[in-house]
Amino acid sequence: MIYAVPARGPVPFLLRLFAWGTVTVTFAFLVENWLVHWQGQPGARGFLGSGEGILAAAAYLVAAAAAVGLAAWGANGMLRDDSERISALVRYLVRGAFIAVLMIGIVDTVIVFLRVEGWLRPLVGDAMADLLRQASWRGPNIHMPLVALGYVIALFTRGLGFIWLALLVVVAQLALVIGRFVFSYEQPFMSDLVRLWYASLFLFASAYTLVEEGHVRVDVFYSSMSVKAKALVNGIGSVVLGMSVCWVILILGTATRNSTLIGPFLRYEPGPQTFALATKYLLAVALGVFAVTMVMQFASYVLKAAADWRGEPDESRPEGQAMVAAE
Repeated sequence: MIYAVPARGPVPFLLRLFAWGTVTVTFAFLVENWLVHWQGQPGARGFLGSGEGILAAAAYLVAAAAAVGLAAWGANGMLRDDSERISALVRYLVRGAFIAVLMIGIVDTVIVFLRVEGWLRPLVGDAMADLLRQASWRGPNIHMPLVALGYVIALFTRGLGFIWLALLVVVAQLALVIGRFVFSYEQPFMSDLVRLWYASLFLFASAYTLVEEGHVRVDVFYSSMSVKAKALVNGIGSVVLGMSVCWVILILGTATRNSTLIGPFLRYEPGPQTFALATKYLLAVALGVFAVTMVMQFASYVLKAAADWRGEPDESRPEGQAMVAAE
């Protein structure tokens, strides 16, 4: 049976509310962490106990209201429409992160290279050279503006940049090999650049790969299932196996100021070598971006699975332009 009518009713609304609630609560969680770890304010749990942490609690209330509004707003459309809206948001977040890490890698490499060759002080002066030497200064004053610029640029471009970043990883690795074995020239920042870009490529591309069904799937049983059975597996698996892992990363990684994700970010932790890139903390941030984008994309995947269950038309499928639910 083929459905071509809007997905209305209590069940589609609850599915939309769950998916959009996941997205908005994730943003509220990030706001709470900014308030707690950067502004020194109590978390939302403090509001329940002592009445403190009102801003963090308000972030979750706004998130709940926004989720209800977004779920109601999409009630006149298909579940697949809401899934695509969430995926579009994820693509924007990943796109901005890609552009930011590209620019940070290039700019930081130039700065460290000039330091290594002794050209930085003549170019910018002693005072600025001393500031540029400090990772704690480069992080908030150079890296963070580049992150903001990356997300501005991402508003005007639709290219995710996977191919370009993969190419630059190869170029950076090739430069490292040629420098080491041909010119006997090697510096720690060269390995740091390869590590930063490769980690970013792997972590940022995960959500997009999920959209494109590109992840390796052990389909001994899955390939022979009906459409409805596949939708059920995808929906339950997204919640039980996917979202749970992402939330474990986010919650444990931000529990205290010394936790895996927050600790390096708060300190703008550099590499251990003297002439390393000041980007070691970005590896922790990249893991956080992975968890945030994946949990949102899993929410989108739940709606997509529900749409497959209902047999909603799927224009991305070449065969018949529709998904037919198995009776």
